[in-house]
Amino acid sequence: MTDAVAHSLSVERAEALSDEDLADLAEATDAAIAEGGGFGWLNPQGRDALTRHFRGLLLVPERELFLARLDGIAVGSALLVRTPRHNEAQAWAATLAHAFIAPYARGHGLARLLVLRVEERAAALGHRVLNLDVRETQATAIALFEGLGYQRWGTHPAYARVNGQTVAGHYFHKLLDPGRGRATGQLVGRDRA
Repeated sequence: MTDAVAHSLSVERAEALSDEDLADLAEATDAAIAEGGGFGWLNPQGRDALTRHFRGLLLVPERELFLARLDGIAVGSALLVRTPRHNEAQAWAATLAHAFIAPYARGHGLARLLVLRVEERAAALGHRVLNLDVRETQATAIALFEGLGYQRWGTHPAYARVNGQTVAGHYFHKLLDPGRGRATGQLVGRDRA
């Protein structure tokens, strides 16, 4: 009989990144890219480029970076993208982007925890809809999103080019409910009160 190892799982919103976090994120990101997931990059980018990327994310007011940690080490991230301030008509929606967990850190429930934390933050900021898109080849991510209640609303047949092949992409959304007030389903006519 083998004893299961208990791991520490956490997700936090990053307001700053240490050099150690940047190194861990660069390693995790390159591993995810090499395995075929995340970001739209097709080739590993290396520590310098990814350090600039993650530092730059922290400078954009409409973007919030979330770090997934396994035993204290940054092994994944996600981005909450809010609409620009001048777009009042779509301010009730936000986008979940660039969500990934490094291949060596999967199987612990971190991806699910990461998405749930982003949803919680989006709802706390007043967003009622969370959108995302993903390549059709990312079956594990699609299963995760569908399992969390995301609804596929469309497919773009020429979404991306990967290794010389055209790949479709799927678009999803999820209605978020605020902590109080009318349910989002009522606002969009899905629930009748």
